[in-house]
Amino acid sequence: MPLGRPMETVDEQLVRAPVRPLFELVSKVEEWPSHLPHYRYVRFRQQGPDGGGLVEMSATRPFHLIETSKGPLRIKWPTWWLSEMAVDTEKPAIRFRHVGGITKGMDVEWTFVPAAGGTHVRIVHLWDGPRIPLLGAWAAMHVIGPVFVHGIASRTLAGLAAVAEREAGTHL
Repeated sequence: MPLGRPMETVDEQLVRAPVRPLFELVSKVEEWPSHLPHYRYVRFRQQGPDGGGLVEMSATRPFHLIETSKGPLRIKWPTWWLSEMAVDTEKPAIRFRHVGGITKGMDVEWTFVPAAGGTHVRIVHLWDGPRIPLLGAWAAMHVIGPVFVHGIASRTLAGLAAVAEREAGTHL
């Protein structure tokens, strides 16, 4: 992963499931919408021999706006991006390079390391920000990264962890 980028978000969690089944679950990105309610769709435009390829993804970022007499007013902000995905079954790791959308140029890596009680999963997002003079890096570091990238990645990790733990019979 290219270090020294203005925006870096890290989401990590101990998942109480073995590495291989968890890695297989996460690498099947086209199945994410069936497990994750915040994913609108995942489509391969082109699939590679490693299980990766050119993949189009769309998710929503929920926002709780205000409390009303009928309960909270919420909106779901739609997001979209296009990524080149590579799957490394040896490491194991999954990498994405965003090649379309507002996050074009973002690098993402999911890693899976055996740990006491399961697997330590770490998702790293690195990015210079959108190509907007003076505002791009600031927007990436203060809005897009912490609000959108972390907001979606943390839900994705938690949701897939719950599925893996349930399948492994270890959901707490």
